[in-house]
Amino acid sequence: MLEIDSSRGEGGGQMVRTSVALSVLTGITTHLTRIRENRPTNGLSRQHCAAIGAVAEMTGSQVEGNFSGSSELVFRPGNEENNHITLNIGTAGSISLVLQAIMLAARNYKNGLTVDIRGGTNVLWAPPIDSYQQILYPLMGRMGIEADAEIVERGFYPRGGGHVIATQNPIGTISPLNLSELGELVAVRGICFTQNLSDRISREIVKSCVEVMKPYADAEIDTQISHGNSRGAGISLVAVFENGMLGSNGLTTREYSAEKTGEDAANDLIKEMTSGATIDVHTADQLLPYMAMADGKSTFKVSNISRHLLSQMDTLETFLDVKFGVERKDDGYHFSVNPGAKNEAIHTG
Repeated sequence: MLEIDSSRGEGGGQMVRTSVALSVLTGITTHLTRIRENRPTNGLSRQHCAAIGAVAEMTGSQVEGNFSGSSELVFRPGNEENNHITLNIGTAGSISLVLQAIMLAARNYKNGLTVDIRGGTNVLWAPPIDSYQQILYPLMGRMGIEADAEIVERGFYPRGGGHVIATQNPIGTISPLNLSELGELVAVRGICFTQNLSDRISREIVKSCVEVMKPYADAEIDTQISHGNSRGAGISLVAVFENGMLGSNGLTTREYSAEKTGEDAANDLIKEMTSGATIDVHTADQLLPYMAMADGKSTFKVSNISRHLLSQMDTLETFLDVKFGVERKDDGYHFSVNPGAKNEAIHTG
């Protein structure tokens, strides 16, 4: 049994999600302790429980300690293949974060996976589902991984109610991703979404974003107006380059007006575009597990190293024969991901 102190590094839910998925892929029974010990609210949240329960259901795994507030978990991986999962997080818990664990756990599926999931599509402290459509899944596609997510209904904090149908085709050999340079900027695109709120909000978000981006690019932003169980508004941006893409996003809150939301999303993207990075830091930690299982060395640059990224590296090295190289240079942190021969069993499924 593999023992993991979940308070290490970032000490949040990502270590739990990644560990459960990798437990399935490696067949190693895993015991996690001190879960989210460094967070204001310790232990598993409903969002984490939903991810763990879904991975267990889809693979026939056995779990002990999967309840809200639990600080300890034992995961005994199974080898079943349930290809259709229906899941309701029950809150505005992040759909995208739950999908991280589910899709990774299905890496060896022979017949693909469909996930019908309800929860939060656009919530604070989590990647918006839009960024998966705009950035994560296209980059995974370059690695030979075909995945998609259809937004049926958006869900915002606190009511949630979002609905997404995600699919992933069977994955064979994973190609490495080498992003040493992005090349020339092709376009800046985005989606501005408003649900159960005045159309004026979306106009203000778009206007402020376009004005800030003007010295760098003429941003092409589509507007989506919808109705649903919850209300909210925000924007998700992607800068498309010859060899890759960078992203940013923003949500309106009581502290962030529509105008400021557009400005901040644009400024965050400009910061990434001018930093020398070839992957934005939020996408990097999501791609890292697939790079660690690729058939060869991957390379990329980030503007800074987040605690999430460090935690992801720590977890992957615990389960897999992979080594990471990091070098600080003037144009950012240069990463290399070097999978070892032990991963061959995982490659072929």
